[in-house]
Amino acid sequence: MKTTTLALALLATSAGIVGVAVNAQAPAEAASTQVWIHAGRVIAVPGQAPRGATTIVVQDGRIAALHDGFLPAPAGARVIDLKGRAVLPGLVDSHTHLSSDRAGNESLAAAMTDSVPLNSYETQWNGMKTLRAGFTTVRNLGDEKGKVLAYKEAIRRGWVQGPRILDAGESISTTGGHMDSRVGIADDLHPAIATENLCDGADDCRRAVRRQVGRGADVIKFATTGGVNSGTGLATRMFEDEARALIDTAHAYGRKVAVHAHGLEGVKLAVRLGADSIEHGTMIDEETAKLMAKNGTFYVPTLSTVNGYLERLAANPNAYPPAIKAQIDWRIGITGKSLKIAYPLGVRIAYGTDAGVSKHGRNADEFELLVKFGMPAAEVIKAATVNAAALLGLEKEIGTLEIGKSADIIAVDGDPLADVRVLKAMKFVMARGEVIRFD
Repeated sequence: MKTTTLALALLATSAGIVGVAVNAQAPAEAASTQVWIHAGRVIAVPGQAPRGATTIVVQDGRIAALHDGFLPAPAGARVIDLKGRAVLPGLVDSHTHLSSDRAGNESLAAAMTDSVPLNSYETQWNGMKTLRAGFTTVRNLGDEKGKVLAYKEAIRRGWVQGPRILDAGESISTTGGHMDSRVGIADDLHPAIATENLCDGADDCRRAVRRQVGRGADVIKFATTGGVNSGTGLATRMFEDEARALIDTAHAYGRKVAVHAHGLEGVKLAVRLGADSIEHGTMIDEETAKLMAKNGTFYVPTLSTVNGYLERLAANPNAYPPAIKAQIDWRIGITGKSLKIAYPLGVRIAYGTDAGVSKHGRNADEFELLVKFGMPAAEVIKAATVNAAALLGLEKEIGTLEIGKSADIIAVDGDPLADVRVLKAMKFVMARGEVIRFD
């Protein structure tokens, strides 16, 4: 199906699911109307001391000023009262899969029964869960058939609401690797399954990158190892010349590279060749962590995948095939060990959940796990704002509340620097100057 058709399908959601009105008080404000936010305590630049009472002025979707105290707004301005709340920059999830909220056998069945147009509605539904959870920017690391690319374009056109999206198109791997959708499927069904995201040999891997760039991908994602959910194991599944071709080609096109890697050798390969981020990184040793710190390689631990596994298995002990269940048990047992090594050695941590494996809208669960495995609350908040913005190349646009930046603003009750769990209960979300309704 063409992207334009998917976009039209997504357009219908503005009438049927969430609408595009920003607030019952002001359903269609002019873009030039100023919004004055009276904020009780502001973590304007995560990692630095918070501000006290502050007036944040928003105009044309951007932060126009930050004043000490609660200043009276001029005539005609809209005032938002957040005096009793903690206010932060919009959060960033560096690793999502918006097109699905299902996994295991349920996901396999859905792939056989749900149409692409229906799945496009699911994509927007998951995007709104994410946005209402306070995550105003996401990096989507792989989906099939262009659903997230279409959703991103529909958001840009103002047809529907959603988070700011950087999208990888379809993730790349070798034949028989983690992103080979034919793995575990009967041979006679293989002709119906697309394989253009697979590459074998350096030249073919260059082609695979160019294909995703041509489709509109903002970032390139590939797998050096097998994966937990595909049952393809932890060993490295890619030769050095293939990985080098992928990274060098992506960088030549100005795209950053996110590498899915669980096993140690696959992590080492990606770091040594210049990957911009390691996703999951389930097995990292001190030597590799030191190289990551030296190279400036970001680490996206995606710890909350275990929440998705545990929740699904509690509901259905047979939610996953036996071979995958064995790998899930291993992943649950080892989760957090690499973070305990990497963070103290100076590796930059960027917040990412792998939502789709974990549940969309529950993206803030990752905060608690990052703290549990050794990061101070202030550093975890920084990982979800300043660090993630830098990883995405958007540090001039998002990640802090500073004059000229996008008005991506959230608010919660309580003090997230004392207890990150308050970030699970979002009370206010503004994305690009637009107040997001929760109903």
